[in-house]
Amino acid sequence: MTDLLPSVLVETHDQPDAAIIWLHGLGSDGHDFESLVPALSLLPTLKARFVFPHAPRRPVTVNGGMMMRAWYDIYEMSLERKVDMANIAESRSQIEQLIQDQIDQGIAPNRIVLAGFSQGGVIAYQTALQSQHVLAGVLALSTYLVKGDEVVEASISPNGLTPIMIHHGLQDPVVAPVLAVQARDCLVSKGYAVSYQTYDMPHSVCPEQVQDISHWLNTVLA
Repeated sequence: MTDLLPSVLVETHDQPDAAIIWLHGLGSDGHDFESLVPALSLLPTLKARFVFPHAPRRPVTVNGGMMMRAWYDIYEMSLERKVDMANIAESRSQIEQLIQDQIDQGIAPNRIVLAGFSQGGVIAYQTALQSQHVLAGVLALSTYLVKGDEVVEASISPNGLTPIMIHHGLQDPVVAPVLAVQARDCLVSKGYAVSYQTYDMPHSVCPEQVQDISHWLNTVLA
């Protein structure tokens, strides 16, 4: 096994029994959502460990080849989102290793949530939809689904019944809202347990949404 991705860890209890692995967006790092943890107001009975991994640094074509933290290279910012599938496969494998690390530390797979913003959400989707571990939930924030036509039917997926929550901003200029709709419709058509919520915001997170994330996490990890 290769080395685990370096990560920012935030624990709400000294003996956590649940984990939220939260993936940042393009050009950011694991600290991006760290400050959000107190605002989530998790129930005192929820003993959670937040794992915020840092994506590797790589050149990103749409940003002129600039080196930055990225889960994968983006060749073209079209609705079709031409991306490096080999990078995505590599990142998916790295997140699987983080999941296994949490399991090795005593946290059951069905107590692990995968969350991701933008690029991180793409990897959260890819990981959950291909993982053999039955997870607690998937939180897809301001993101999109790659290769939706290759997603297996829910009836044969280990995470076919896993709650998938999609959040998206109606004013998002980076990831067009239609991409979230396409992801939702694709997953629903294949039988997945999808919820969908929009907010009057750009490519970001808003206070109303934080409250909804809090409620959702408290529910799926109750």
